[in-house]
Amino acid sequence: MPIKSNIEIRHATINDKSFIVSLIPRLNDFGPPPWRDVEVMTAYDTLIILDSLHFQPEGTAIFIAEDENHKPLGLIHLFIGNDYYNKEKHGHISDLIVASEAEGCGVGTMLLEKGEVWAREHGFKWITLGVFAQNTRARELYGRMGFGEDIVKYVKEL
Repeated sequence: MPIKSNIEIRHATINDKSFIVSLIPRLNDFGPPPWRDVEVMTAYDTLIILDSLHFQPEGTAIFIAEDENHKPLGLIHLFIGNDYYNKEKHGHISDLIVASEAEGCGVGTMLLEKGEVWAREHGFKWITLGVFAQNTRARELYGRMGFGEDIVKYVKEL
């Protein structure tokens, strides 16, 4: 699918709730590790993002990408994080989700660029995100966008 040049990015509103909820299962499309409960993950992700949508806590933002017909194509959910070691505040991408029909059209790239703009507007020196090791497609995108690995978490199921 060709990259769309007619995509706009705007702040999410409460009217986007059903679209946002419909996208959340896509966070697990890559096939999480077997020790993760997909239902629990989906429920928790839904709780966190809807909290941001409904209550708009300070330091959070949700942006929606949409086409010229106002059809939503994806979202980015951002908040202010604190570095573990130096406690410096930075932008953090909590969720980046693209609708299946918009994959490969540049929506993810545009949303990541919007996240960077948001972080710069807040005066941050960096932006972070977490991604499962198994999510190779997302990791490839992040690498192309200049993200580098920092801390790698290992898990051993007992």
